[in-house]
Amino acid sequence: MRILHISDCYLPRLGGIEVQVADLVGMQREAGHTVEVATATPGEPLPGVRRLTAGLPFDLPVHPRGTAHLIRLMTRWRPDVVHVHAGAVSPFAWQGVRAAVRAGMPVVVTVHSMWDPVTSGLYLGLQAAFEWRRWGIAVTAVSEAAARPIRAVAGAGVPVQVVSNGLDVAAWRTAPGSAAPKEAGEGGGADGVHVVAVGRLAPRKQPVRLLKLLKVARAKVPARIAMRATIVGEGPARASMERYLRAEGMDWVSLPGRFTRDQIKELLGSADVFVAPAPRESFGLAALEARAAGVPVVARSQSGVADFVRPGKEGLLGRSFGELASAVARLVRDERLRTSIAAHNREVEPVACSWPAVLDGFERCYELVRRARP
Repeated sequence: MRILHISDCYLPRLGGIEVQVADLVGMQREAGHTVEVATATPGEPLPGVRRLTAGLPFDLPVHPRGTAHLIRLMTRWRPDVVHVHAGAVSPFAWQGVRAAVRAGMPVVVTVHSMWDPVTSGLYLGLQAAFEWRRWGIAVTAVSEAAARPIRAVAGAGVPVQVVSNGLDVAAWRTAPGSAAPKEAGEGGGADGVHVVAVGRLAPRKQPVRLLKLLKVARAKVPARIAMRATIVGEGPARASMERYLRAEGMDWVSLPGRFTRDQIKELLGSADVFVAPAPRESFGLAALEARAAGVPVVARSQSGVADFVRPGKEGLLGRSFGELASAVARLVRDERLRTSIAAHNREVEPVACSWPAVLDGFERCYELVRRARP
């Protein structure tokens, strides 16, 4: 099958959508498909990547004539399906949708973000202006939490299916019995109970609020239990986080910066608890990596993480700041619960998030739109 992926952002930018789309492209090529990418992100040439850039300030991934360029690309290359990847607001991606419809191409749109009321209102306005519900597209969301607001806007005429983000589960999973046991006792390993979080340190991710959560959780843990935390990532909120840590005397929290995947995997080998506190997390790939590595996960029950974390099985969920802090403190205090969840996570794979399941889900969507628009 000839597949054209369209995404505003792509490598060399490093973010959730960019990495996930690049991994999907690689897996589809391994499966025997012919795959190309069209993006508005500038960068060095990559095999099979068409960079449609306009030289805008700050390297913005936007092109004022993107629709015309994409129509020419589609009519020249003639893909069997166009797969568009969109965030909350992705002008270039939606130019790709419009171009595919005008060129008569089957099109699937994957929404990687969580629509809030403002975003939902925007797409209702676009429906009134352009009637996109009648374009014959299929939509996928990365989780049930992300799919709900899309379904409310799209209505019955636009199929909205859930296809998880993909992960090479075997690369992250610890084989049963192979993990080195930590020292017995409620204090965890030799350095205490290790709490880990991974993500971009951006204000919208509320990283200072994560520090406050860790402070509240620490206060709920007896002083005899040692606790430390590592927050991996880089971003504009780093300075405010460092100021908060100094002001509160939280020298047990470290900010080592951005890690490679191999470094994150090594870090998770020493982790006892993983925290993903963002309330509007559409999926939570870092949390999935931790769950696959055998680490108990604490996350919001309203987020996409709830698709692969069940309370008491793969981790603990909470609906509020207070419930999340209590969940972290409970896992820090309860060595038996941590061990039980970790053993389950190591032994039971998150099958729905494995690449075979993800590729199968997308191929079903491709066939759906190809039957509708042969």
